Amino acid sequence: MNIDDIKGNLTAAVGDGSGSVIAENVSMADFTSFKAGGKARLMVSPRNREELRAVLRTLSQTDCRYMVLGNGSNVLVKDSGYDGVIVRIGDGFSGVRREGDMLVCGAGTLMSVVARAALDEGLTGFEFASGIPGSAGGAVFMNAGAYGGEIKDILKRALVVAKDGSSERYMEAGELDMGYRHTTLHETGDVVTEIELSLQPGSRDEIRAKMNELMNRRNEKQPVNYPSAGSFFKRPEGYFAGKLIQDAGLKGLTVGGAQVSELHSGFIINRGGATATDILQLMEIVQARVFDEFGVRLETEVRIIG
Repeated sequence: MNIDDIKGNLTAAVGDGSGSVIAENVSMADFTSFKAGGKARLMVSPRNREELRAVLRTLSQTDCRYMVLGNGSNVLVKDSGYDGVIVRIGDGFSGVRREGDMLVCGAGTLMSVVARAALDEGLTGFEFASGIPGSAGGAVFMNAGAYGGEIKDILKRALVVAKDGSSERYMEAGELDMGYRHTTLHETGDVVTEIELSLQPGSRDEIRAKMNELMNRRNEKQPVNYPSAGSFFKRPEGYFAGKLIQDAGLKGLTVGGAQVSELHSGFIINRGGATATDILQLMEIVQARVFDEFGVRLETEVRIIG
């Protein structure tokens, strides 16, 4: 099936062929936090669960490659691009509401928005995650964590659509086999559309103070003023990636517009004009040097696409 046929079928699936819903040759630099990378052949942005299921059913019946993208905060698309369809979970999946001591969040909701809602509602337990970039769905997909907490600690369940769009169901946190930056969703390809977070009533002043404290720590120790994908490498067992990279003498190392952050060696940043190739070449240098020096293989936390 050629791309025009796929675009036509997707247009029928979402019921609207406007550029805001389906677009061709989309620069992924505009949709990823690295602000670098090539183009996707097509991008479709379903506006609700029904459209998402229709899109996934349509794509599952073709031989076209496709992947689901949230806020793009943990993704790097190679400069050669992605010859397939990006299914973007965006504004149509945003929103937060309170149900008892839970926050129910659309998968496209930014974590910063969830944090604000938790504060406004006087619900504690989300503070550790208040500065995590990206969307709620992506945070569940990766079991994101910071400052000693992980999403699995507060997730009750997630509403998940099957990869082929055939069904949807709630999955309890325990069913997702949530480990270090991993869930079963990596293998199944199923898509989170909504999550339920179990929190507790708390003091707004204390919640605000804790969020501010963690934000200040983040701003002091992480290169938040430059595009990046957060921590680039997973934490090797028994080590810290940033310390290994620093001890290997790589802090500040630059390839093109990409740099090992001088503030935190676990971050690769885009200092301006970096290409995905710059970032990947720097990644490979870091991996090789750390292995040569310490015999430790650094695995990427960032998903590399294309």
